[in-house]
Amino acid sequence: METGEPKLILVFSGKRKSGKDHVTDQILRRLGSDVCCVLRLSGPLKQQYAQEHGLDLEQLLGSGRYKEDFRADMILWGETRRRQDPGFFCRLATRGAQHPVWVVSDARRLSDLQWFWAEFPSQTRCVRVQASDQTRTERGWSFTAGIDDAESECGLDSEVEFDWIIRNEADAPSLEEQLQPILKLAEAAGRS
Repeated sequence: METGEPKLILVFSGKRKSGKDHVTDQILRRLGSDVCCVLRLSGPLKQQYAQEHGLDLEQLLGSGRYKEDFRADMILWGETRRRQDPGFFCRLATRGAQHPVWVVSDARRLSDLQWFWAEFPSQTRCVRVQASDQTRTERGWSFTAGIDDAESECGLDSEVEFDWIIRNEADAPSLEEQLQPILKLAEAAGRS
């Protein structure tokens, strides 16, 4: 494992149930944990939120009902923190990361991308994971007002030019095929 700045940062975004975690887990599996680490911006947010509100962190980190019960309030709380310091959660998530390739699994706002572009301009590449509403519904998603129409879900829907767009659903080219250019770049970064 190398120390210092990363050689490549892949910043992923996408709506709830688009499959961001599945895609980033596939990249980690292919590259290996000696080359790559997955960083979650929501991890430090949820940890701080749980600590300040006396909640169960493990359940907030999961995908169950518990997290959904607190999602709206957690979003408002996170927005307040971001207004005070736009890079707060990015700095917490990247602290101590020393792998050549960082995979950020859950960018949700333009301020997240802007922080990585400012701090690591030559290393940062942005990837959008997309799935139709029908596919997302089949994965357990249902529209929730105040969440699915909030910045945390819609903040990167426009005005961002992604380096890659991954269509994560049955009628798309295989995930393996779509990931090839990303993996090729990441493998080269891991060797340099």
